[in-house]
Amino acid sequence: MLTKRIIPCLDVQNGRVVKNVRFFENHRDAGDPLALAQAYEAQQADELVFYDITATHEGRHLMLDVAARVAEQVMMPLTVGGGVNAVADFRQLLLAGADKISVNSGAVKRPDLIREASDHFGAQCVMLSIDAKRRPGARGWTVHVGGGRVDTGLDLIEWATRGQSLGAGELCLNVMDADGTRAGFDLEATRAVALAVDLPVIASGGAGTADDFRTVLEGGPAGGHADAALAASVFHFGELTVPQVKAHLHAAGLPVRPAWTP
Repeated sequence: MLTKRIIPCLDVQNGRVVKNVRFFENHRDAGDPLALAQAYEAQQADELVFYDITATHEGRHLMLDVAARVAEQVMMPLTVGGGVNAVADFRQLLLAGADKISVNSGAVKRPDLIREASDHFGAQCVMLSIDAKRRPGARGWTVHVGGGRVDTGLDLIEWATRGQSLGAGELCLNVMDADGTRAGFDLEATRAVALAVDLPVIASGGAGTADDFRTVLEGGPAGGHADAALAASVFHFGELTVPQVKAHLHAAGLPVRPAWTP
């Protein structure tokens, strides 16, 4: 059985890690990207994700400097996203040291980007990141782009399954309604995506306790069926550590990567 992954997420704006609630509320500075990356490597996180959260909205290019600095200093797998719009962007970030590239708004704008990147570099390095929000007064969720600012009207499940058919190797579901609330992952949305695709699904948005990780990673009718769980504020501000979460998951019988000794 594949191990469940615990992935800290670093949202970067103007060279600093920040954290908001539901993407736009209660902006807080969380520190230096490199210092946090080194701390999470010491905690034996399975992977690390960096998002430049305003690159698309502000029309800026890639976060190459941050990717290169972090890749130089840490050994864990690194995913970088934000402002990715072309195969050349994938190439630049991979050369800077990223292991996987997250594409979001660029893929919605031109879906063939997923296929082109997968053909050039392999599906294993193409993460389709989806920002989704529940439809007001209706069932289901719609896909948002531009750092969550624009509702595309695309149905979440339809876009997730299309992303798989185009060649994405992994999906990261960022549920905007839960983001930063620490009220728990959106199990319904995560479960719906995980059961609709055959790709690994990373749950993101809402982690508040170690048990939130357990429920989103478990299967069954009440679980989220996710393969990995991504979190930010609970880790950045010291409310939980990666080892604490892994110990809780292990005690609950979920497979996690054991601790290693450098």
